[in-house]
This record gives sequence, C-alpha cells and structure tokens, in this order.
Amino acid sequence: MNNEMSKVLGCNASGCSYNMKDKCHALGITIGGGDCPECDTSMMDKKKAGCKDVSTGVGACKVEACKYNDCLECTAEEIRVKMHGAHAECGTVKFK
Repeated sequence: MNNEMSKVLGCNASGCSYNMKDKCHALGITIGGGDCPECDTSMMDKKKAGCKDVSTGVGACKVEACKYNDCLECTAEEIRVKMHGAHAECGTVKFK
C-alpha cells in the first residue's frame, strides 16, 4: 500500500465551508460508509473554513465495498467530490 494520501482534485460542493473555487481546503477528508460514499467532512455553511494553501487528501474511507479501499484507506491516486442530492460524496467510488 502507498503511504501517501489520495489527493482531492476537485469538489463541486460549492455550499461547503471548505470549498473555495471548486477546490477543497480541508487538511484531510473522511469518506463515510454505508450505501452512500458521503463526504463526512463536508460542512454546508456560509462560514468559510480551511486554508487556501492546503492540498487536501483523503484521511480515511469507510466505504469497504469500494475497489479503492484497502484497510479503510483510499488507494486511488486522486478523487473528486461531487454533490449528490443535498450532500457531498466521493465521485470516484467504484463498487466491487
């Protein structure tokens, strides 16, 4: 397994506090479990958070059925976060 965090290349969850110009500025995100690969770090609020110089990575992934999941870590080189209904989720997920 690679010891580097998967990079978050883009995010279209414009209502998220960590989103600035379609880029995530959280230090790391967690992708949730269950049937939906929801971004657990997403915070839909007008208050801005994160640092503009941050290059975001995936800290953990709880979607065990994703082919990129190895021991609850993301092994994809990069991911994109997208809106799905009212929440942000991993758009790169590939179910086994």
